[in-house]
Amino acid sequence: MHGTAITGIGIISCLGNDVGTVGDALRNGRSGIVIDETRTKLGFRSPLTGMIKGFDPEKYLSRKHRKTMPDFAVHAFAAVMDALKMSGLDRDDIQNQETGLIFGCDSSCLAAIEQVDLLREHKETKSIGSGLIFRSMTSTITMNLNAILKTKGACWTISSACSSGGHAIGQAAGLIALGQQDRIICGGAQEITWESMCSFDGLGAFSTRTDNPEAASRPFDINRDGLVPSGGAAALVLERYDLAKKRGAKILGEIKGYAFSSDGFNLSVPSGDGLGRAMSGALKNAGIEPSDIDYICAHATSTPAGDAIEAENIFSVFGEDSPWVSSLKSMTGHELWMSGASQAVYSVIMAQQGFIAPNINLERPDKSSEKLKLVERAVEAPPRMILCNSAGFGGTNASIIIRT
Repeated sequence: MHGTAITGIGIISCLGNDVGTVGDALRNGRSGIVIDETRTKLGFRSPLTGMIKGFDPEKYLSRKHRKTMPDFAVHAFAAVMDALKMSGLDRDDIQNQETGLIFGCDSSCLAAIEQVDLLREHKETKSIGSGLIFRSMTSTITMNLNAILKTKGACWTISSACSSGGHAIGQAAGLIALGQQDRIICGGAQEITWESMCSFDGLGAFSTRTDNPEAASRPFDINRDGLVPSGGAAALVLERYDLAKKRGAKILGEIKGYAFSSDGFNLSVPSGDGLGRAMSGALKNAGIEPSDIDYICAHATSTPAGDAIEAENIFSVFGEDSPWVSSLKSMTGHELWMSGASQAVYSVIMAQQGFIAPNINLERPDKSSEKLKLVERAVEAPPRMILCNSAGFGGTNASIIIRT
């Protein structure tokens, strides 16, 4: 079995469009949550959202390429290019059978709406155009990036709700460990449009704390009232550890463990043991003890039930001697399909820049969460053994362990 090194990361999020800006936001507890006035006018229960600012698609791709790519696929391309640049790999190094692409994504909403609107308006299909079919497919990221980057190995998208990005990293590491790929560009992406969020808003799962948007996402806090949707893209370059060392790459971290579980319980309510089984499995896969973990990057989304259940799951695995725990969704909101991948990227950023980011907006933990060692202010020390949790609708869970 081969070790798996992380040699490059890239991020486009509501905290910023590059590693330096995002790291500064994480260290200083700066939120990316705003009010979208369009959602207010359309009758959303909650107009809160993460918002990507200052991103210019034309800087990255031609109009011809963007024709087949929704915004979040362009975000993914930008994150991938930053990750590749950091890794020191060039185009020639990845255009082969030994290089793959695996991304987590579970929807592509806007293009599906646009093609139906065009048909209803023009009463014929030829006006729809060729680009919309490729933009509307869930696999739009990997198919477009494969055609642009010309990788020739693995090429597929994992669709597992809010654990999609976590499973993409875990599966990529597994393929490298088995010797089936030498390197894989992996990650997750999430569309950030109001069209993709209107039915979710109807469920009543979003925070309505509109008087202070930056304080709306409150993981583990007793007064949390719901999540805030967000999105963007996160990318990692994973390589066989020995090959990365041989070519002199800077090793940012190593995927030490990965495990998954499913609740077998309920479509939208997490079970009392599902995430705990994933965490325990990741520890076993890594060959380490709970006491070896010094930071948990929690999934906690700021929902009343979900955060408490994750806290209980963490306590069941780690007991009284909890490592540092924070949910970065207090700053980013819930990045949904990309969140498992973005948490891994954020964790590597923290390790590289020497701090553990706080769980902002935490005024008073609830009864379940007060048992954890929650990060209220940035810890000025790098995390060295990190556990990243992600969980999704349908009871799908992923836990990844990163050694930095």
